Amino acid sequence: MDKLWAPWRIGYVANADKEDGCFLCESASGDDDRTNLIVRRADHCFAILNRYPYNNGHVMVAPYAHKPDLPDLTDGERADMMTLLLEIQEALRATFRPQGFNIGLNIGAAAGAGVPGHIHAHILPRWTGDTNFVTTVADVKVISQSLEEAYDTITGHFSRSASDK
Repeated sequence: MDKLWAPWRIGYVANADKEDGCFLCESASGDDDRTNLIVRRADHCFAILNRYPYNNGHVMVAPYAHKPDLPDLTDGERADMMTLLLEIQEALRATFRPQGFNIGLNIGAAAGAGVPGHIHAHILPRWTGDTNFVTTVADVKVISQSLEEAYDTITGHFSRSASDK
């Protein structure tokens, strides 16, 4: 058997059975957006890099309030989610230059929600061939950019956009 060393994954593995708390709530309530990987904030929602991304630039958008489903959200929360998804898509398109996107919600554990009690949307940039032979044959995904670099890339887009106005 071949071994793939990925020591950065221990944080996920060590906390996989952790039931207490919600990482989305904890991240949003923190005051260090870079450490918490929060790339954008709005009045009712925020956008955060996924610490265990499927692709470079994998971002999640969630309300600050811990709510499980779309009907539970206020009009302002739903509007902020869509606005942030659009802003993140624009930032990813401008900086990562993907050829497509996957955008979606997993509502409830049966639907694959990793945090079934806190609704969130995923936005993933996609490129032709980003699922290649390594993914198919070895069941390994290569992420070619650190989270810190992805954070700087995305937040840099918003800083440049603000200075252009």
